[in-house]
Amino acid sequence: MFKSLQGKTCVVTGAARSIGLAIAERYCYDKAKVAMIDINPDVVKEANRLADQGYSVKGYILDITNRDDVLSCFKQIENDFGPIYALVNNAGIVDQRPFEEITAEQINKQMAVNVNGALFCSQGAVKSMKAQKGGKIINFSSKSGKTGSALMAHYSAAKGAIIALTHALAFELAPYNINVNCVCPGITDSTGVWSEVSSGYTNNLKLSREEVIKKFTAKIPLGRLTAIDDVVDYVYFLTASGDYCTGQALNISGGREVH
Repeated sequence: MFKSLQGKTCVVTGAARSIGLAIAERYCYDKAKVAMIDINPDVVKEANRLADQGYSVKGYILDITNRDDVLSCFKQIENDFGPIYALVNNAGIVDQRPFEEITAEQINKQMAVNVNGALFCSQGAVKSMKAQKGGKIINFSSKSGKTGSALMAHYSAAKGAIIALTHALAFELAPYNINVNCVCPGITDSTGVWSEVSSGYTNNLKLSREEVIKKFTAKIPLGRLTAIDDVVDYVYFLTASGDYCTGQALNISGGREVH
């Protein structure tokens, strides 16, 4: 059974575009109070666009790899909207290159954004959730976090770490009625990540973009790439329902990933 999110404060990182923006919009349509976070200044423009339509929403420009700034931002969100009910750690980056060419800087950047960012934002939200004896944290892993992807060893390692983080927080926060799960999308069409990945495969595999799409679609039992709405639907379920679901890494891959 879905519960209304009306009046509940929901925080979405990576909300300036693509999946994060679509999640924020879905929360707005359900009359939640929405905090949109991104390092991209466009997050303020998008939040203002939604606010002009009558929704309770605000954009926050934030580098999620800076713990002090993250904790300060979450305090401001509480001041602006009240206790935090849901956090979606959607912000992330991708990189693709042959394994032996990966540098320490590139590894550290993947970990800083994809792992540390989710951890710091969760720290920012948890105190509020504990105080109200409940909440939802939804992390973003990937199909690559379960079955690593060629030419993306450092990205796969970071996304695998997100699954482990999800498990650990689910156990630790269960006594406070805080559900912690993560989603593992497959290749998602119409996103910046897919644009970068497809370009990477085009360069590294010497294939056209059309050949890359055909190559990867052929591996998906349902015969198409993941759509943004597919991901949004699962995130919404974990936010507005799914009260008996915690510690899970849910595949959204059309059958490409099944464990």
